[in-house]
Amino acid sequence: MSRETIISVIGAGNNASKEAMDTAEAVGRELARRGAVVVCGGLNGIMEAVCRGAKSEGGVTIGVLPGDDPNSANDFVDYPVPTGMGHARNAIVVKAGLAVIAVDGAYGTLSEIGHALADGKTVVGLKTWRIAQEKDDERASIVRAKTPREAVELALQAAAKRSKVGAP
Repeated sequence: MSRETIISVIGAGNNASKEAMDTAEAVGRELARRGAVVVCGGLNGIMEAVCRGAKSEGGVTIGVLPGDDPNSANDFVDYPVPTGMGHARNAIVVKAGLAVIAVDGAYGTLSEIGHALADGKTVVGLKTWRIAQEKDDERASIVRAKTPREAVELALQAAAKRSKVGAP
């Protein structure tokens, strides 16, 4: 039995701009067209937009929720996963995917980027945080994409490499 490719999508909740929401929705559509499953934080903003985009193309969505109520998930989440962990659930969101796409984002997104980079996962960024370190460390960088399609392509390439080496 083969497993579906799961891609984590992270980004701003309540304060996402219309442009960022449109970008996330396009990312969701493209991921679904390419057969990938979307995992996100399951609430509003970028999370809702990416799920809406994926569902519009018949995709599958997973929402890793901060609270205990599965009904708190946005209307486009197929599989809500209540954790009761608050922001600590950010680690689960990025652990679940083979690669991460960051769209826009606030401090929760920055936390998720940190978790992903610490795990050696590729983070593809669309108008999101820039990470700088004093030492030159290639692991601690975000791969920049200009379009949702490019972001999805880069994330799927990274996911394919990661799954070939059997990395979690």
